[in-house]
Amino acid sequence: MIDSMLLTRTVPQLRSRLGAAIFHKVAGDSGPKARDRIHGTPGPRWFPPGSPIQQVHGDASMFVGGMRALMLQSLHPAAMTAVSEHSGYRGDMWGRLARTSTFLATTTFGEARDAQASVDVVRRIHDRITGTMPDGTPYVASDPHLLKWVHIAEIDSFLLAHQTYGAAPLDQAGRDEYVAQTAVVAEKLGVVDAPRTEAELRQTVEAYRPELRGTDHAREAISYLVWHPQLPAVARPAYLLLASAAIAQMPKWTRRELGLPSLPIAERTVVRAVGEVATRTIRWAMTPAPEAAPVP
Repeated sequence: MIDSMLLTRTVPQLRSRLGAAIFHKVAGDSGPKARDRIHGTPGPRWFPPGSPIQQVHGDASMFVGGMRALMLQSLHPAAMTAVSEHSGYRGDMWGRLARTSTFLATTTFGEARDAQASVDVVRRIHDRITGTMPDGTPYVASDPHLLKWVHIAEIDSFLLAHQTYGAAPLDQAGRDEYVAQTAVVAEKLGVVDAPRTEAELRQTVEAYRPELRGTDHAREAISYLVWHPQLPAVARPAYLLLASAAIAQMPKWTRRELGLPSLPIAERTVVRAVGEVATRTIRWAMTPAPEAAPVP
């Protein structure tokens, strides 16, 4: 009886603390305030409750998908040069993650005016980001071609992770609707002719293939993201499990370009199982615990 009572009290406390720690890491110090604003502000939303974009972006599989997206995005030299020269990821990787996660949450779940305001802020930032590639070619972050690459690398990664590790994978109609819904946000950001079906998404990703390659900037970003995250030693093993799941979802040809390991047998067995355990644990921790029944 005593053990049962202790377990009833301890497990919800552990769940709450773990969920709070994960949320703080990905959302930052202002996370609770942003969450209250996003979900608590009355008014119309861009997307209906429970729609595919909300299912995907609200699932724990986003932890794997987000890491895969960053790896994939790094393969475009111009996009990665812009990030390397204008982003503070080296000294504030988690701050950048918090800003990105807040943007995704606001545009996916937030009130329409707040969502548009978030888009407007990002567009102003992109307009200021300009530079020159090593070969002298100029770049600007607001270039629709670069914006499209960033967009498709994200949604391809989010969708793949969701179909692998999500609580409720989407059927074909749902996947097509997800791509179409994300196109709404992408085009507000300046993307031209964003894909609107899963088939169009695959074709668009493949069309960028000749432009993609590993660069010094890309491999440096991978070093920070995978091998040297800004985390206490105790948290790194769990983080590496998520990173392994993300790496396993990268196209085979990218491993050589980015210096990532390739372990086909382990990826099909051990890594897949570890990824499932990790995402289920995150989902459990970040889902509010039901009210416990009184202990007799």
